[in-house]
Amino acid sequence: MTHRVALVTGGSGGIGRAVAGRLAADGFDVAVHYLGNADRAEEVAAEVRERGRKAVTVRADLGDEESALALFGTVETELGGVDAVVHTAGIMPLSPLAETDLETFDRVMRANLRGTFLVAREGARRVRAGGSIVLFSTSITRLQTPAYGAYAMSKGAVEALPLILARELAGRDVTVNAVAPGPTDTPLFREGKPQELIDRIAGLNPAGRLGTPDDVAEVVAALVGPARWINGQTIFANGGAA
Repeated sequence: MTHRVALVTGGSGGIGRAVAGRLAADGFDVAVHYLGNADRAEEVAAEVRERGRKAVTVRADLGDEESALALFGTVETELGGVDAVVHTAGIMPLSPLAETDLETFDRVMRANLRGTFLVAREGARRVRAGGSIVLFSTSITRLQTPAYGAYAMSKGAVEALPLILARELAGRDVTVNAVAPGPTDTPLFREGKPQELIDRIAGLNPAGRLGTPDDVAEVVAALVGPARWINGQTIFANGGAA
């Protein structure tokens, strides 16, 4: 296809921003979804336009069905359709399970699980032939690090979906996969962590560093581009951390 459109949820965040730029470099027009930071989303859209592609920013609460539906409708109206859905949006509050209140747990499930369900469902309905859906899990489901209980539960459920949805879309020429990054140098990862802890986590990787958003964006670019034989899988993009 000469005209391809990608919807990147959480497009104002670290990984989402890198994905938007990488897909623009590959010729995609990009819809940059955000919830709370319009200025940063517009910065990402400006970067896409600098690469010669069209871009729009769209605010949506992905845990709300009407808002999620409106997001997809806006993308189709403004950019002409949807060929790739990359769902990076999510939250990651940390605390030991014994100290996690139900309100926080429900908030995590609403953002990470309900949001994924709605985005994947609408993607299944709307992505054009030759397209892709890329969901996001986390290598924490393998690392099993203390204080990540609610977050890991929400993402473990995401990993159950790609193969089921890929099989449901048989004959549509639409691939469905999940990417599970390891520790990645983003504001979300650094939040609340002392530098000593960050350095210790980086040292556990065979490469001796944290992943970067660009590392993860390369995996996404392959999945929505030439890697059509990868379908129904969860790809652990962590440099060997897990």
